[in-house]
Amino acid sequence: MSGGGRNTNMSCSLLCLLLSFSTMLAHAGAEVHFHEFIVQATPTKRLCRTHNIITVNGRYPGPTLAVRNGDTLVVNVANRAKYNVTLHWHGVRQMRTAWADGPEFVTQCPIRPGGSFRYRFRIEEQEGTLWWHAHSSWLRATVHGALVVYPKPGSSYPFPHPNTEFPVILGEWWNEDPVQVIRRATRSGAAPNISDAFTINGQPGDLYKCSRKDTTILPVAVGERNLLRFINAALNQELFISVAGHTMTVVAADAAYTKPFATSVLMLGPGQTTDVLVTTNQPAGRYYVAARAYASAQGVPFDNTTTTAILEYCNSGGGQALPPVFPVLPAFNDTPAATKFAAGIRSPRPVKIPGPVDHHLFFTVGLGLLSCPPDRFCAGPNGTRLAASMNNVSFQLPTRLSMLQAYHLGVPGVFTTDFPAVPPVRFDYTGSNISQALWQPERGTKVYPLKYGSVVQIVLQGTGILAGEEHPMHLHGYHFYVLATGFGNFDPRRDAARFNLVDPPFRNTVGVPVNGWAVIRFVADNPGVWLVHCHLDVHITWGLAMAFLVENGVGALQSLEPPPPDLPLC
Repeated sequence: MSGGGRNTNMSCSLLCLLLSFSTMLAHAGAEVHFHEFIVQATPTKRLCRTHNIITVNGRYPGPTLAVRNGDTLVVNVANRAKYNVTLHWHGVRQMRTAWADGPEFVTQCPIRPGGSFRYRFRIEEQEGTLWWHAHSSWLRATVHGALVVYPKPGSSYPFPHPNTEFPVILGEWWNEDPVQVIRRATRSGAAPNISDAFTINGQPGDLYKCSRKDTTILPVAVGERNLLRFINAALNQELFISVAGHTMTVVAADAAYTKPFATSVLMLGPGQTTDVLVTTNQPAGRYYVAARAYASAQGVPFDNTTTTAILEYCNSGGGQALPPVFPVLPAFNDTPAATKFAAGIRSPRPVKIPGPVDHHLFFTVGLGLLSCPPDRFCAGPNGTRLAASMNNVSFQLPTRLSMLQAYHLGVPGVFTTDFPAVPPVRFDYTGSNISQALWQPERGTKVYPLKYGSVVQIVLQGTGILAGEEHPMHLHGYHFYVLATGFGNFDPRRDAARFNLVDPPFRNTVGVPVNGWAVIRFVADNPGVWLVHCHLDVHITWGLAMAFLVENGVGALQSLEPPPPDLPLC
């Protein structure tokens, strides 16, 4: 299985190879999988231009890793690029192995150019589509790939077994080095340049210059079930996705099975995954898989282009056939379509919601502005610098030691444990006339401490400061139940009655609606330092993040493992 695009020179014989691979997996026991990842610069041509991008093993996207529930992954990462790098295994619980989680200066110091680090962790009671990506600067624009977790031997999917399957990785492309894009923006305080294209499995598709001959092809046969594993790896854009002429049945999201439901359109925020079954029951032909932006913020520039792949039936004539059928996609600002899709995701059966709640937390998430230093020119609004925050704290990464190392070694001064449980000032969070006195956050590296086994409920409240928009919020090291979402300001007396305490979705990344809120709940049963952040990378760059410090419980099985001997030094 490959994380790259399948292009037009690939025939339907690939179906047989995929089925053979699935059969091999079905007879395998729990295994340890060893991989060598070489991070390096690779000349790559897109949109008529060639420039060096940072890749893993020379591939964009990088390799697809296929494992079973219960397997162990050992990935040795050698950094031959000119930038520091770390890798994050997005959605993996990392039980007691926070050292392998990967966010730079949170759980580890970066792998310096010329250095290496071996990530080792076990997949425990998880199945479905996850992914891996760089967690340093903006390297994840090109350093990412799929991580597919199959059921244990003797187990199967809780839905009809597909005849074949494809990872479908949605990305963003810049005609320059993305690291330089964000460095230039960080120096000036302005917003970074928007991307030049979206991609599907690394290819922009038919609608872009110099791209048609390399458009990703998904070869299918008439009358079969196909499992499409969608991953939104885009850096800064939520995306609508549709398959022309075909209904998609959602069966999983964020590596958690869902109650199946049919839909003509998906909406994924960066970081989210969605698995769908597509039955090829249409006349043999070629059908576009298309994706374009869901842009929830008013007046904010965004990439308004459309990326395409082609669902191509065997014996349909290929390139000599009629042009592919194009799907109907929602308008760029169609919030009702995004809301409807998210509301369809439910756990497949009633679940036991953790409780009673030990920590009732209320976190504002949104944008802001920082005053320009007197000796600097700043290109943000009215000569300021763009910023973001949670509960008015704009998160700053440490530089001399990672937060987890500082906690483990007892080194003071790297972070403080006073992240506020509620906003320091209550206001009309989603109002249109928020006092500008509330626009400037304070900078800090703060964690919120949790005892092992605590039950945590968080209201994630979006704000209208500067611009309200949907924020895909990701919690490292955990899945959580999404009890409810809504618009406006959260009202506990009114909105608690809306909580789904029967079959809420189980996710690792939740979309906090534009000018709205989401409520999540989880048990703090995994010791370590765990980042919470917006998965729009420009927002985490500006400070839309915090971290939980989950203390050890009782005994070795409730305690963080010792750090690996090759953990990088700062």
